[in-house]
Amino acid sequence: MSQREALEACWFALTRKEMPAIARQRGWPVHLDHCFQRILLDNTCGRPWREEIASPAYRNAPEELLRKAIALGEEAIAGKSDLAQLNTRSLRLRGKL
Repeated sequence: MSQREALEACWFALTRKEMPAIARQRGWPVHLDHCFQRILLDNTCGRPWREEIASPAYRNAPEELLRKAIALGEEAIAGKSDLAQLNTRSLRLRGKL
């Protein structure tokens, strides 16, 4: 497995398994994988991720950006970042709030 493949595998494990598994017990406002991906990528980019990264993001994001998004998700799991606040920021960046 290449370094990039390992990074993508980590991304999917985080957003498709780890975060959804604890979302309800933490009272997070989202529980679907694509929502976690949106939140992490938007907050890492500082704007809607589609303005910076071609779709699919996991394949086209620069490795450093993907690492930062993964780190942000790990911070949310560890309770060091507030996922509800990150979601609100993402929605504001998108003009949804």
